[in-house]
Amino acid sequence: MTRWVAPTPDAPIVGTVVVPGSKSATARAYVLAALGDGPSTLTGVLDARDTTLMRAALVSLGVEFTDASDGRVVVRPPAVVTPGAVDCGLAGTLMRFVPPIAALASGSTPFTGDPEASARPVAPLLHGLAQVGVRIEPLDSLPFTVHGTGAVAGGQAVIDASGSSQFVSGLLLSAARFTEGLRLSLTTPAVPSRPHIGLTLAMLRDRGVDAQMSGPNAWRVAPGPIAARDETIEPDLVNAAVFLSSALHTGGQVTMAWPRHTLQASDAILGTLAALGGIVERSADTVTVRGTGVITGADLDLTDASELTCIAASLLALADRPGSIRGVGHIRGHETDRLAALATELTSRGAGVEETPDGLRITPRPLHGGPWGTYADHRMAHAGALLGLAVPGIELDDVGVTTKTMPAFADAWSALVGT
Repeated sequence: MTRWVAPTPDAPIVGTVVVPGSKSATARAYVLAALGDGPSTLTGVLDARDTTLMRAALVSLGVEFTDASDGRVVVRPPAVVTPGAVDCGLAGTLMRFVPPIAALASGSTPFTGDPEASARPVAPLLHGLAQVGVRIEPLDSLPFTVHGTGAVAGGQAVIDASGSSQFVSGLLLSAARFTEGLRLSLTTPAVPSRPHIGLTLAMLRDRGVDAQMSGPNAWRVAPGPIAARDETIEPDLVNAAVFLSSALHTGGQVTMAWPRHTLQASDAILGTLAALGGIVERSADTVTVRGTGVITGADLDLTDASELTCIAASLLALADRPGSIRGVGHIRGHETDRLAALATELTSRGAGVEETPDGLRITPRPLHGGPWGTYADHRMAHAGALLGLAVPGIELDDVGVTTKTMPAFADAWSALVGT
């Protein structure tokens, strides 16, 4: 564990920051390349703990990776998927995207992970696979074993995706390799972070797969090949949002590269920063956020962008009036129970925080420095870093958890803050 005192600037933050590739897009690109009909070359992939574990999992199933000196990665799918052993770490994408691939192998693949991973929901994904002919034991949580037979029948599955959109994406990504494809529908219309399903569908179609919404809460993937594709991964906009947020309280200005067209939750991210008092300026390829030095309390519906919750909670604790976050009840099942963790840590630093069934109510009060628990969760570390911009002496118990999506976070943050 690496203790780290979050830096507190003595002047407005002004700078330009570069963040690595999107974890969501990297994970999907790796999976689709592993299932493709030939080698794919990927540029700008994220190199972090989650994606390293994803690569290791795919290698255990027969996929080959070759790293070029210019940062490109060549992915060569196996002629036949082989059974392996998968360490999920604490990565939700891995435990939900890789089991359908393991089901295509002839043999058993055990899935394990960090101790905290057993609390992350995975049962809906496993039950969906069971409905299309895959034997998995047990069907409720990590650790589990996928018993592949060399093929997956496919057909129809009905699942509850109220806990994560990744249950839907995990099934759709491999469905073209199922003998009958897949017809997937939901038991409840509630799906958090729906834009991520749009990202999955778009990346499938880019590879020639017939993947469509067939109803408000239903999807269809036709059986067929997944074409190899060379692709450049766009930056991770949630990681970008942490740095852009630093401008708000300090009255600074931060600029970053920003894709013109993206299936990440761009509008939700920038809209949230604007609702909190940021002045957002777009150009063709960048975004700049300027702060006034005052954060505006607001009622934030983060249903489509729940990864912003930790960022927003820290900002609301520094706001000029009470605020709230709603639509994020499912993040109790993320790396940690984020709502409980935020309530505990912000309260310990002096804020007034009330948990609600689907979010938080936050009342700003005088704050003071002290320990900040990260709970093995990179987003909790981001929240502590943001709070430290205004509150001297916020000490994270482990800044190393940020390696999950951005290994150089602490150095980049300190460079931006000017310490």
